[in-house]
Amino acid sequence: MRIRRLQLRNIRQHADLDLTLAPGLTVVRGPNESGKTTLQRAIELALTRRVTSGSQDLDLIRTWGLTDEERPWVRLEFEQEYDDEVRPGSVEKAFRGQKGTVRLEHDGEVVTDPALADQVLAELSGIPSEAFFRSTASVRHHELDGLARDEAALRDRLQASISGADRGTSRARRKLERAIFELNTKGDKNPGRIKVVEATLATEGAAARNGEVALAQLERDRDALAEARESRSMAEAELAERRALLEKARMAERLSAERDRAAERFERYRTAVEVSTQIESLEGTHPSQTGLPALREAAGRLRLTDVRIRELRAALAGEVEVHFDVKEPQPRAWRPTAITAIVLILVAVLIVAADQVRLLPARLPSIALTGTGIDVPVVGLIAGLLVVIGAGLALVGRRQRVRALDFRRTTDLRSQEIERRLRGRSAMEQELQMEEVSLTNQLAAVELPDLAAVEALVEAEEAHIATILQLRAQLEGLVGREPTETLPALRDQAALEIEQKSGALEELGPIAREPRARERLEVEVTDSERAVNSARDAEAQARARVEQNAVDAEEVAVHAERAAAASEQLAALQRRSRIYEGTLKAIDTAERATIRTATRYLEAHMHANLDLITAGRYRRVEVDDQDLAIRVFAPELNDWVDVSTLSQGTLDVVYLAARIGLVRLVTGDRRPPLLLDDPFVTLDDVRAGRALELLKGISRDFQVIYLTTSDRYDARADAVCVLDGPTAVGPPHESDEIAAAFAAALEATGS
Repeated sequence: MRIRRLQLRNIRQHADLDLTLAPGLTVVRGPNESGKTTLQRAIELALTRRVTSGSQDLDLIRTWGLTDEERPWVRLEFEQEYDDEVRPGSVEKAFRGQKGTVRLEHDGEVVTDPALADQVLAELSGIPSEAFFRSTASVRHHELDGLARDEAALRDRLQASISGADRGTSRARRKLERAIFELNTKGDKNPGRIKVVEATLATEGAAARNGEVALAQLERDRDALAEARESRSMAEAELAERRALLEKARMAERLSAERDRAAERFERYRTAVEVSTQIESLEGTHPSQTGLPALREAAGRLRLTDVRIRELRAALAGEVEVHFDVKEPQPRAWRPTAITAIVLILVAVLIVAADQVRLLPARLPSIALTGTGIDVPVVGLIAGLLVVIGAGLALVGRRQRVRALDFRRTTDLRSQEIERRLRGRSAMEQELQMEEVSLTNQLAAVELPDLAAVEALVEAEEAHIATILQLRAQLEGLVGREPTETLPALRDQAALEIEQKSGALEELGPIAREPRARERLEVEVTDSERAVNSARDAEAQARARVEQNAVDAEEVAVHAERAAAASEQLAALQRRSRIYEGTLKAIDTAERATIRTATRYLEAHMHANLDLITAGRYRRVEVDDQDLAIRVFAPELNDWVDVSTLSQGTLDVVYLAARIGLVRLVTGDRRPPLLLDDPFVTLDDVRAGRALELLKGISRDFQVIYLTTSDRYDARADAVCVLDGPTAVGPPHESDEIAAAFAAALEATGS
């Protein structure tokens, strides 16, 4: 397949692009962000992606700022080479999710079904999937070493290239491994089929054996059950007899207790009647006609009044005396002393000032200090002396002033105290008269002569009430809050109950007179109950054994048949497991042979390409049969080295040669276009030229579309397509002005 025309709409930078491609080597050149990688991605989508795909990456390749209706659209016009002719065709895809459309025209047929269209394109190009395309014929410069991508599909294609048919060995391997896993799993949570059948066989065999043993045990258990039933009947009859006697003994004990309680009630009610009679007698003979609370309140007021009268009389017993000791005479006036101090200080200041302005009639001499060599003026000495005397007088005047203030304050306090004491005596005499009148009135109210008589009356009333309260407490302790008028009737009722209980005890006979009959019978009943429980337990155990042995011969026969069927099924599953394992081993052997053949094919085609590109430096290549790792023979070491130890440029060349050989191998007679995104970017000009010559030779079999930013390949290309870079710029920023000013400053200084 050779693409002659490529049309794009609404894909990244290419809102509307139309390119004509050469059938051989086409160089698509443009600066960064001109959309070269987008062209490669668009061709991949056109050849491998279904138009109804809802993948998110389809939204990411849309041109910015489009509406939801404007979706990615790709159209390819291609030529398909056959043995005798070249037939044109075209494919047009509009990616709109579930509404996506496709139109494939080739060999006079039009296909619009998405699944069928992708199938036809895979047959024409030899590329079964997008992942396989990107692992082989679509090469990015940073993905050259990705040979292991989509490894399962790659192995199937390698086998198909050798055997001539796609057998899907990877799918078959997965199915076989899954089947073996399901058969042989030993886990408890998810056991395999073999383990399940083994468990079934063990269960059914054990059930058959246990059934035969249970049939023999069933007869013995039935005989034991009959004996246990007879023993239980005898023990229950004896227990019933003992319980009847125990019930009579308990009734006698209960009647005796009730008779004792009736006698106790009789005594309480009899005593209560006597106490209630005493209370009624005391209620009518109180010492005072006044209630005790009011009497106590009156006595309290009398006590307070009497106490206050005694206090006032004691306070007025002596005269009021006012005496203050004056220990200090009245202080002298402080103002003359203060005025004298101020005058002396002012005179000293005037003397010093007059001496400074030479107002004195004659300048006074100076006095020399002995041993110091310093002359002190006489005027200064006189002025200093006057200042010292004035300061001393000022301190004396301040002390005189403080003393005068203290004396005045003390005199005021004396006058106030004398006046207060004279005024308090009159008030106390008036209060004494009022308290005496109040005492007389209170005694007249209680009709008693003095406080001692009131106290005696209160004590007598309290003692009388205490006796009544004691009797009431005794009555309440006997009968609670029972009304007193019902006490005689309750007393008579208790006496009648005593007579009834005594008659009932006589009717019970000798067992009522036996002292410890109930205790003896309770022990006998307990022993009888224990014997009954033992008999019942024996019967229950015998019955349980019979019920547990409810197995018949038919059930045992069913278990035996199931065990035989499980044994046959287990043998079949084990045989199937051996077949699956043998098949998987054969697939592994065939796959290793296929990969070995493929790696030899890669080695044969890679060494010629490496020889051409590296100018004979690396002529020998080895490809590992297990992981497709590549080694080359290094002439300096005279040994094999892994390609990962080589320079990045050499590494890119090695993997590009591997990709080209891989495409030849897996596509068979199909010729998909080779999309190369500048794989020679790390090569120098000489090696890049030789690599391009290699591509030029390959373009006779495969169409090569080379995407690059360099123009060094234009001369050897069959066609050159130039893409324009982006021209839009962002809005200005304040940092641009700062950078411009800095550049101007550097230019002005010559830096």
